[in-house]
Amino acid sequence: MHNDPDSVASLLRARYRRRLPSRLAELTGPERGRVELPLHIAWSGLRTLDLDLSRQRMSLYRTVLAEGMRDGLCRFLNRDILLELWPVIHRLIGRTVKDVWEEAFPELRP
Repeated sequence: MHNDPDSVASLLRARYRRRLPSRLAELTGPERGRVELPLHIAWSGLRTLDLDLSRQRMSLYRTVLAEGMRDGLCRFLNRDILLELWPVIHRLIGRTVKDVWEEAFPELRP
């Protein structure tokens, strides 16, 4: 059986859309220090990351944006940091994730 790429893409978009918080203000995660991500979010690679180190902060945000459910997004991401990182991070995450977030939150668009 052949999967239609358009239907796969729309299913993926719907999955990411369901995970979104209703407002960026719900992203109340830490701004500094070490953060340990649960295995269901960071199932591959580093799980403990230091937000004070720019590469690790970027890595945490990429991972949580791609793998986090709504509670994880709100718990681990911070609105101000997301807005600060978005001009770079939107090029490093999957297109579907980027599009869903920018459609829901126009303030993220470049």
